[in-house]
Amino acid sequence: MPIVVGIRFKKAGKVYYFDPINTSIAKGDFAIVETIRGVEYGEVVIGPKEVSEEEVVSPLKPVIRKANETDAKVYEENCRKQKEAFSICEEKIIFHQLPMKLIDVEYTFDVNKIIFYFTAEGRIDFRDLVKDLAAVFRTRIELRQIGVRDEAKMLGGIGCCGRPLCCATFLGDFEPVSIRMAKDQSLSLNPAKISGICGRLMCCLKYENHMYEGNCNQNCKSCREFIPRPGQKVVTPLGEGMVRSVNRKQHLVTVELAADNVLTLSIDEVVEVTAVKNEL
Repeated sequence: MPIVVGIRFKKAGKVYYFDPINTSIAKGDFAIVETIRGVEYGEVVIGPKEVSEEEVVSPLKPVIRKANETDAKVYEENCRKQKEAFSICEEKIIFHQLPMKLIDVEYTFDVNKIIFYFTAEGRIDFRDLVKDLAAVFRTRIELRQIGVRDEAKMLGGIGCCGRPLCCATFLGDFEPVSIRMAKDQSLSLNPAKISGICGRLMCCLKYENHMYEGNCNQNCKSCREFIPRPGQKVVTPLGEGMVRSVNRKQHLVTVELAADNVLTLSIDEVVEVTAVKNEL
C-alpha cells in the first residue's frame, strides 16, 4: 500500500494526498507541492500513513520539499497581493458593468496563476475583464464561478445556532442534504428554520440522519427491527395506542393510549399492531 501525507491548502478545505518520498515531513509542518493548478503551499494535516490503492487519485504527486522560512514569507507576501488584486478586480468589474460579485482571490505559490472566484445569476461574458486583468498582472488569469454554498464557506459567518459556520470551520466537503432528512427528524419544514445563511438546507441536518436510517451502530433492537412512525397504531405494556412522536436519538416513543393518557417509553417496549395479529 502507498504511503501518503494529507495536505490542506485552505482552512476547512479538502484534504489531498501526496507522496512524501524521502522528506522528513510530519503533521503540523508546511510543504511545497505540485498540483494541477501549479506549485502550492499547504499544511500537513495527516502525517505519513499507508492507505489502500482505492483511496488514492492517480497519479499521486510528490511533495517537492518541506517549507522553510523563506517559503512562509513568500506565502505571506502572496496573501498581501491577493488583497490588492481583489480591489483592482472590483474596479474592473464596475468599469465593465458586469453583473457579478467578486468573492475571493487566490495566488498560486509560484504566482503562475491568479484565480478570481465570483458569483452571478447566470453566465457572464468576462473576456474583456480577463484581458484587462492579464494586462495588469501579466500572468495567467482564471475566473471561476462558484455557488452560494462555496460563497458561504469562503466568507464565513455565524449560523442560527450562534456558532461559526460548519462549512467555514471544519467541513472539508459538502454532502447531499435533502428535505427528507428534516422530515425524518420531525423538524419544522419551514424553509426559514432549516436553511443556512447560504439559502440552502443546513449541513447539520446530515449529522444525525444516520440514526434515522437504522445505522446508529449501537446494535439495539429498535434499530435492527421495528421503528414506529407518528400516527401508527402500536401495542405497549399498558395496551394499544397511537404514536405521537419518536425520539430516535434517545430511543424513546410517546404513545397516546386514551384521550388524556400519554405514555413515554423505550422503543424496545413497543410492538406493531399488525405483528401481534400475525402471531395470533
